[in-house]
Amino acid sequence: MCSLSVPPPACLLQPCPITQRLMLGPGPSNVPARISAAGAQPMLGHLHPETIEIMNHIKSGIQYAFQTRNRVTLAVSGPGHAAMECAIFNSLEPGDSVLIAVNGIWGERAAEIAERIGAKVSTIVTSAGGYFKNEEIEQALDKYRPMVFFLTHGESSTGVVHPIDGIGDLCHKYNCLFLVDSVAALGGAPIYMDKQGNSMKVLNAPPGTAPISFSERAWKTKPISYFLDMSWLANYWGCDDKTVRAYHHTGPVSAFYSLRESLAILAENGLDNLWKQHKEVAEYFHKGLEEMGLKLFVQDKKLRLPTVTTIVAPPGYDWREITGYIMKTYNIEISGGLGVSAGVVLRVGLMGCNSSKANVDKVLEALADALKHCHKSRV
Repeated sequence: MCSLSVPPPACLLQPCPITQRLMLGPGPSNVPARISAAGAQPMLGHLHPETIEIMNHIKSGIQYAFQTRNRVTLAVSGPGHAAMECAIFNSLEPGDSVLIAVNGIWGERAAEIAERIGAKVSTIVTSAGGYFKNEEIEQALDKYRPMVFFLTHGESSTGVVHPIDGIGDLCHKYNCLFLVDSVAALGGAPIYMDKQGNSMKVLNAPPGTAPISFSERAWKTKPISYFLDMSWLANYWGCDDKTVRAYHHTGPVSAFYSLRESLAILAENGLDNLWKQHKEVAEYFHKGLEEMGLKLFVQDKKLRLPTVTTIVAPPGYDWREITGYIMKTYNIEISGGLGVSAGVVLRVGLMGCNSSKANVDKVLEALADALKHCHKSRV
């Protein structure tokens, strides 16, 4: 027998304690204990009858969350980014035309993904923290005549929740598919999918599964990705007319448990109540920030994403020092900007079980203390 040339890593021979932290960044966030406990239940086979029943529960829960009766509604195995790639991969082929409304990093990512496919990409771009009026979107649709139109509804990099009423009708008028990317959390940003278009969304569950819903046969027959092929995924999730679910990939069973539990919490509390809760907590937070003399990045109150608040980085401070101080002193995570908002804002997430006035008070206290103790340049 050959001797081993690589010894067991010393780090793996020691316990790995995980710090309990208040996660008030743009995600991931803390989850209720019952969701964590659900993920620790005994393992099942990914095609066992019990697992299939759980998957059916998940489909029903996502239909409720999206307010859709789309049969092809499921959870992609992967983070939210996987759902975005799945939607784009299954909607576009090389040479197809797509119009992407860029209102933050997720529109930028969508454009890059479409370019990698070989699609003909056109973009309209708004200022950071801004939005597109429906007249602007219609003008662009009329000009470019795309096969697909992509828009981020809940843009977590800028803190904007983009109005989408009427856009589905515009896409129908110009005979193009409407892809809606809603990067938001449990009950945070209302979306009525049957009135809009195809969608993907993130829920208050551990990263690893990404809900998505497609209109019937709105996808390509053989997309560039085998793993994200909607025809295979629709069969695996029982969304087609076939009686047998064929093997495609080994689904993340433990993650299914957690996702089902998060959707159960959604159903128990009710979408309307959770939308109201997130809105009220966000407004309470915004009032507290303004009383401290801090400025909100999104000026129009109607455009503020309830789950992720963007705060103009206080002039003279290094945002990294602020977030580092709050982490070290209070064990609270808040974040800096991303993409177009990098170096410009601080981002605070109040989503799912973290959406509470008690957590608002904690982060306001931490911010006030950080501004007293962190270095402020006089330049």
